[in-house]
Amino acid sequence: MLRICPHPLLLPACCLLLTLASCGNNFGFPGVYKINVEQGNVVTEEMVEQLRPGLNRRQVRYIMGTPLIEDSFHSDRWDYRYLLRNGNQTIAETQLTLWFEDDELVRAEGPAAPDWGQSQSESASDEDADASED
Repeated sequence: MLRICPHPLLLPACCLLLTLASCGNNFGFPGVYKINVEQGNVVTEEMVEQLRPGLNRRQVRYIMGTPLIEDSFHSDRWDYRYLLRNGNQTIAETQLTLWFEDDELVRAEGPAAPDWGQSQSESASDEDADASED
């Protein structure tokens, strides 16, 4: 009689170990170091402050860099997304969408978007106040 496996529990134990090893990323072993993974475009506050309505695409690309997503179906929309993760945990996430009309920047959307309406009305009210003081 030919015996293939000398120990009857050896084969199931090997299968169990291989299964656990392949699933290692899902539950994580204690003490295992996970690196931070950055994906997308880093968008700083200084970059967003330089954006103004009326800038052309070339100027926006110079300030912001190449957008992560240039949708061929929506050529007037550029998306800048940034994601910082450590394993399965999201540490930071930003999204900025820029809209163009006739090759000029017209609006920005997202949590990091500038508030052009407020800044323009504040500057106009400051100029009116300065003019009334003179």
